[in-house]
Amino acid sequence: MDTALIIGASGGIGQALSSALTARGTAVTGLSRRDHGFDITDPASVEAALAPLSGPFDLIFVATGGLEINGQRPEKSLKEVTAQSLADQFALNCIGPSLVLKHAPRLLPRDRRAIFAALSARVGSIGDNGYGGWYGYRTAKAALNQMVHTGAIELARSHRASICVTLHPGTVDTALTARYARGHPTVTPDTAAANLLSVLDGLTPDDTGRFFDWAGTPVPW
Repeated sequence: MDTALIIGASGGIGQALSSALTARGTAVTGLSRRDHGFDITDPASVEAALAPLSGPFDLIFVATGGLEINGQRPEKSLKEVTAQSLADQFALNCIGPSLVLKHAPRLLPRDRRAIFAALSARVGSIGDNGYGGWYGYRTAKAALNQMVHTGAIELARSHRASICVTLHPGTVDTALTARYARGHPTVTPDTAAANLLSVLDGLTPDDTGRFFDWAGTPVPW
């Protein structure tokens, strides 16, 4: 990958991805709230940041996301679900990445292999949901999976060598997971970034529209 656009470049995974790609010799363009005032939940901010870019980028990686938003913890039961918490989850975990995906046809090259990837989560899998709870986060990530899967179909018509996927990074030791790891094995952001880039390195256009975990194993929808 000669060029990459990292959305959420100041976050734990985004920063690690940017560093790993730079070490490979990739020219990285990063966007983040902290460093650039980029707000993925604000359509005007997304448009203002992406419209001036021309690319082409061999990789567009959306590394944003959030589990606990505005102090609202993941719902344990239906009685905790609110319209606002659902709207907040969709804004950050589905709508924002989808607005970035909207720019992919213009920013990805048509004449060579190129990748659009977005961080999802295993709990967004409908087929792998055996525990319930976490309604808003699960549903927003499931919606993101559908957006990327559908976008991959359209993108393949004009960008035949493109790969458009969602990725589950595992439980990464970041602020997002600090309260919820509960003894589950975690990995550092640097390890997560290395794992994710290894997965991307092994993908082909036949894999477009799919959902993979950090080890490259397909995750059921």
